[in-house]
Amino acid sequence: MWESIVNGISKVNSFINDLVWGWPMIVLILGTGILLTVRTKCMQVHKFGTSLNETIVPTVKSIGKKQKHASKKENSISQFEAFATAISGTVGTGNIVGVTSAIMTGGPGAVFWMWISAFFGMITNYAENVLGMFFRKKEKNGDFSGGPAYYLSEGLGRNVEGKLGSFLKTLGKILGVMAAVFCTFAAIGMSGVQTNKISSTFQGAISGNNQMIALIVGIVVAVVLALIILGGIKSIGRVTSILVPFMSLLFIVMAIVVIFVNVTMIGSAFALIFSNIFSFNSALAGFGGYVFSQIIKKGLARGVFSNEAGLGSSVIAHSASETREPVKQGLWGIFEVFFDTFVICTLTALVILVSFGDKPWVLYSGTGVDTTISMNAFEGVFGMFGTVVYSTILPLFAFTTILAWSYYGEKSIDFLFRRTGEKGRKIATTAFKVVYVLLVIVSALIDGELAWSISDTFNGLMALPNLIGLVLMSGLVVKITKNYFDRKKGKDVAPMLSAYEDQNAVFAADLAAENAEAAEVEVAATENS
Repeated sequence: MWESIVNGISKVNSFINDLVWGWPMIVLILGTGILLTVRTKCMQVHKFGTSLNETIVPTVKSIGKKQKHASKKENSISQFEAFATAISGTVGTGNIVGVTSAIMTGGPGAVFWMWISAFFGMITNYAENVLGMFFRKKEKNGDFSGGPAYYLSEGLGRNVEGKLGSFLKTLGKILGVMAAVFCTFAAIGMSGVQTNKISSTFQGAISGNNQMIALIVGIVVAVVLALIILGGIKSIGRVTSILVPFMSLLFIVMAIVVIFVNVTMIGSAFALIFSNIFSFNSALAGFGGYVFSQIIKKGLARGVFSNEAGLGSSVIAHSASETREPVKQGLWGIFEVFFDTFVICTLTALVILVSFGDKPWVLYSGTGVDTTISMNAFEGVFGMFGTVVYSTILPLFAFTTILAWSYYGEKSIDFLFRRTGEKGRKIATTAFKVVYVLLVIVSALIDGELAWSISDTFNGLMALPNLIGLVLMSGLVVKITKNYFDRKKGKDVAPMLSAYEDQNAVFAADLAAENAEAAEVEVAATENS
């Protein structure tokens, strides 16, 4: 009976997935990125240095220094903690297992389409963050709530008069609810994929009863998850800000070692990627060729799954940042997608291709498992040490993703139950947390491919209302961006920090005080020198 239920779910999901990830979605994803790229004058390129200088560079310089919090009355987190939470939602199994899976099913050319997705995704993610910060709301308890549901429901039709304004406002309300509903299910789907891959990793590393191992893994993950998410965004931010840098650095170092051990294969790896952009033919009889659309779909779907640009999910974490400047947090979004795809995903692809690019029977026979193949690439260079480290890194990557998405789902439920009052919202979010934790255990036991497919489907559904909103509000993104850089140049213009007048006034006062304090520190430093 269970098998027939799973088969039924698989068939329904496959039908919806084909619709969601058809050409209209591909055109919408790329079209939105292209539109924003043109309207911001290719900001992800000409402001990339600014993105680094205002995000990761000052963060590295501040390591070891005591950080000042914006306000004790807020449950906000630092810019880096917001970034770490957001990047933990993106840097997960999609970067390792997802890339491996894309190569196995779409060929090496899928990697190129991941890069294309990321290039335009950098500005898409920037725009999401800017709108998320601009339309976020401060709750009575000091929390900040933001994300696609808010900027869609509050932003569309704003300052537009007449019938067009009424239509856009109604559309915004509908799209906002859709974004929140789909985000809730996407959170459950994403946690399912991550838990399933944690389970698969341990099953591949430990011999024994696979179902029992999966159950134990599911229970352990659920218990640790429950203990952390009870502490809310601050607890999640602290955990991810510690784990993400550690995991990323360890993975990057090991991946670089694997690549340079196989240095003679680097040229061949890139040749495989670029020669299979539009077609892929396996050397194995019976596998046939992958048509252009399949390669693009695999590359874009896995690219979006990995960096989440276009989903609007990571902006929910960014909206909790203590910074007052929407553009400043938006710049983190540019770096986030760059780091996720151009660094982590590219390293993963090269590790797989330099290790197995000349062994097509390993990658494309249809019998390999993405988790095992990824592990074997590290094991081939580091031996048992590689297996142990891989079996540690992947679960940690996956776990931090589960953490981030628990918060995304919680805030989506909170949005949907806003009209029920504080008590109703509290009951609803608590119920979601309980269900989320329990489903983690179930996810450890289900089929891995089904988990990927369901998650892809909900990611696509979540992206749909968000991308429509980004297109319609692209002009506002440009306006807020221009306002920020005009002020950076010294122009005397009123800051655009929030869509709400009272909140904008408070943020402007905070910003003025912050700038005055920074000026005093600079003067003092100059005098002392």
